[in-house]
Amino acid sequence: MKIGLKIPISEKWLRKVFTINRLPGQEIDKSGWLSRAGAGVSEETVLNNVTVWACVRLLSETLASLPLIIYKRLEPHGKERAFEHPLYDILHNVPNSEMTSFILRETMMAHLLTWGNAFALIEWAEDLTTVEAIWPLRPDRVWVIRDVQTKKIVYRYRPLNGTTIDIPSYRMWHIPGLGFDGLVGYSPITLAREAIGLALATEEFGARFFGQGTNIGAVAKHPGRLSPDAHQSLKKDLAEKYEGLGKSHMLMLLEEGMTFEKTTIPPEDAQFLQTRQFQRGEIASFFHVPPHMIGDLERATFSNIEQQSLEYVVYTVRPWLVRWEQSIHAKLLTPLERPTYLAEFLVDGLLRGDFESRTRGYWQAIQGGWLSPNEVRELENKNPREGGDDYLQPVNMIVSGQPPPLAKPI
Repeated sequence: MKIGLKIPISEKWLRKVFTINRLPGQEIDKSGWLSRAGAGVSEETVLNNVTVWACVRLLSETLASLPLIIYKRLEPHGKERAFEHPLYDILHNVPNSEMTSFILRETMMAHLLTWGNAFALIEWAEDLTTVEAIWPLRPDRVWVIRDVQTKKIVYRYRPLNGTTIDIPSYRMWHIPGLGFDGLVGYSPITLAREAIGLALATEEFGARFFGQGTNIGAVAKHPGRLSPDAHQSLKKDLAEKYEGLGKSHMLMLLEEGMTFEKTTIPPEDAQFLQTRQFQRGEIASFFHVPPHMIGDLERATFSNIEQQSLEYVVYTVRPWLVRWEQSIHAKLLTPLERPTYLAEFLVDGLLRGDFESRTRGYWQAIQGGWLSPNEVRELENKNPREGGDDYLQPVNMIVSGQPPPLAKPI
């Protein structure tokens, strides 16, 4: 079934518009775009790199694990959880019949970090006032098209097995990443393909170095000329007796006056380990992830690791959360609901310090009168106690401009 109007468009025009993002359904080599280092890079093959996988997994799981709450604004100030709103259960618990909210958000965030865009089909009720389900779509199968006549956005989707359909804007939840037109995000993997390609190339070099124990690149010299049969026999003998990690460093026996000269550059001379370490840090910086959070503790200390974790929340995670929150407000809430409801991630758990720091902060909040003991107990995942809902007020503080209260007689 086709949704909306079919917009005829040429492949040439699509290639002109999508200069960064790969076209959906575009037939390319499975290894992806060939980097100058010789390794193929695509949104799927890059996950073979440990650093890329660690960054994508960390950011995806961080966002997916945060509670996503629908709030109702109160008058004149404040807000409360809108448990009665249908979108609350969809975003917080079960978005569709096949997955949990964690899986949905993890998948869409991974799409954002690799393809630069996240798409999900919105299943509305018949009256178009309530979202009933949300279904993620693969970004490499979606085109974003603006109809030059109606000025409206249409999303062209091609299933794995099926005909292309056009999905109207109100039925598509699209979260674009960084881009220059405000409509389509650029693919981070495409932009960083040289840095990632070098990391993949060094991994392959190391694997081949240990996998081919004969150290390919060495020269065996013969004083005469080998016949074709003798050449094949020698080649087979070397492969069977000396090739492979388990046969490395074995004594090599040569016949007929042959000599062996090693020409391979040792990994330490080629700065193999330094290159791998540098690429690890460069990829982490591309995703704006602190190195210690992906297992690189070379420059981490006990004095700065907590501060780096807080900076990760403020400068790395928070922009993504704002992007998601505003997208939910624009695409999943109706125009009548937007003034009343809002979506918000809870990041309190990520910002919690050690127990001593939290206790000191809680005590100041209770003494200042802006947190009750039961609110503190709730933050620490403890049940309320009787009398704990009262707010304390310092007796030595008064409202500015008012006379001090008279002391009560004893």
